[in-house]
Amino acid sequence: MQPMMPTLSFHIPEGEQWLYEPKYDGFRTILQADEDRISLMSRNGNDLSPSFPEIKHFIERHIEKWRPFFPLVLDGELVMLKTAFSADVASLKRKWKRKSDETTEAYQLLVFDILLLQGEDITKKPLSSRKELLSSVFQQLGLPLHVSPENPVPIQMIQAYHQFSQLWEKIVQHEGEGVVCKHMLSTYENKKRTSQWLKIKNFKEALFFVTGFDSNNGYIHISVHHKGAIVQAGVFSHGMPDNQKQALLEIIKKKGKKENHLYTIEPAICMKVRFLSIDSGSLREPSFHSFALEHNWTDCTFLQLKMAEANVKDVAVTHIEKPLWPKYDIQKQDFLLYLLEISDYMLPFLKDRPLTVIRYPHGLLGEAFFQKNCPDYAPEFIQTKTIDGIHYIICNDKKTLMWLGNQLAIEFHIPFNTWKEKQPAEIVFDLDPPSKNEFHLAIYAANKLKECLDRFEIASFPKLSGNKGIQVHIPIGTNIFSYEETRRFTSFFANYLAEQHPNEFTIERLKKKRGSRLYIDFLQHAEGKTIISPYSVRGVENGTVAAPLHWNEVNEQLDAESFTMDYCINRVKSGICPMKHYFSIDQHEKIKAIVEHLL
Repeated sequence: MQPMMPTLSFHIPEGEQWLYEPKYDGFRTILQADEDRISLMSRNGNDLSPSFPEIKHFIERHIEKWRPFFPLVLDGELVMLKTAFSADVASLKRKWKRKSDETTEAYQLLVFDILLLQGEDITKKPLSSRKELLSSVFQQLGLPLHVSPENPVPIQMIQAYHQFSQLWEKIVQHEGEGVVCKHMLSTYENKKRTSQWLKIKNFKEALFFVTGFDSNNGYIHISVHHKGAIVQAGVFSHGMPDNQKQALLEIIKKKGKKENHLYTIEPAICMKVRFLSIDSGSLREPSFHSFALEHNWTDCTFLQLKMAEANVKDVAVTHIEKPLWPKYDIQKQDFLLYLLEISDYMLPFLKDRPLTVIRYPHGLLGEAFFQKNCPDYAPEFIQTKTIDGIHYIICNDKKTLMWLGNQLAIEFHIPFNTWKEKQPAEIVFDLDPPSKNEFHLAIYAANKLKECLDRFEIASFPKLSGNKGIQVHIPIGTNIFSYEETRRFTSFFANYLAEQHPNEFTIERLKKKRGSRLYIDFLQHAEGKTIISPYSVRGVENGTVAAPLHWNEVNEQLDAESFTMDYCINRVKSGICPMKHYFSIDQHEKIKAIVEHLL
């Protein structure tokens, strides 16, 4: 069986007879399961099970639940979720090419249709009936009825919406691929591309300049520039009216250079091009939108392209070539690109937390200052909350993050609670050695603290401070513990470690009395205090990052200086995010038992 395919449309169908589903960027997959075989078939008829065996293994582990529905055929999308409305197809492709299940990255089969149930072909039933059957099967199997990247179950159901605008807002916010509109009376037609299913794609738009034309295939080559270098962005052939294309080709042939079948031309002609996303450095599904002759080719920066890809609009960025870390040739545009790339991993820690930033308006060589109050000139989209007379910025989205980045807010410091609660949502131990030369003490202290926490089965997450120490985060849930209760917790462990290792650790606040010992700062965990956010850059000489770590990385080989912006981006792109599931951990009962024992 091969899947039914939707037709691309730029018109949104509306009415009570239409349903709307998120469109995910992954591999279209047909799940076939019976007594003899469980397989995952791609739209081209390839078995995906060897590369993604967990789906099959999951069914086999629960075979007694599944068997009553055999033979069963489900239609869906195999993905690696980024959010509930977007997926990471690049990581999925890397996983598929490896042909093994060695990766720790989770993948999911998101199901939206049922084609065969207990051997009965139900493709001729209307979509509304198939949806009811699918929901019933999922409920009986105990499978999730909506998509969540935090849910460890690898088979989940895609939720349908009755209003396009409600879903589209989420798709844009989460940089999803688009929406599939389905008529409720549509039957399932094998191998057919149908107008009963329409796909509305979340196209972006950016500025490019023309760099060439291939006379063999008719493709126009477009580029952007970054730090003095031309960056090839891709090629396109669709969308441009014939008369405009003819005029463009005449200019290219007249002013360009030809080598074999390829014409090249110096940057000058600007245009707006629509695209779906960027994959391995090239635009996906690019098409011409319009010429942008009012722009100079220097406006076609790599930064504006990446901002367009992230749907960050109406944020003016200025002086992007300003040197921030001159010794390492790190400019303002490099820092802004880092914030864009890391935003999916950093924003969950900033969400709803009153923000304190340290700004470096003249780069790391100039003076810095703390900022708590939102400035009067902030644009309207900046959200604030007033606490004790201070108008704190609430950074819940990429737009706000990029505006702060343009203000050269380098360091992001957050309290332990959100503005909605007065109770802390986490406990953090700050392990502070006398200097970078004693970083080995932070490694030693972190591991000793972990040994203590492990005895109580408390999950903990180490993080570089980005400067000279290590911080250990412990999720505790919201609206459960007071700061007084968490103080008892932190005081107990800090005092215990200092007593057990008096020559290495201390809880003495006065620096002159610490000597060469590491300071276990448990008093910093208090109402009104802040800690550096995970993934925030620090205003230090080489711009290192407060990077989350896996515990097996906290050893004598750990080099804090290597955790630069570029290195951290490469880590998350390769699937390394040690705090990815931080907010889904529930251990408040274990912590409650310790706190009550300390009364």
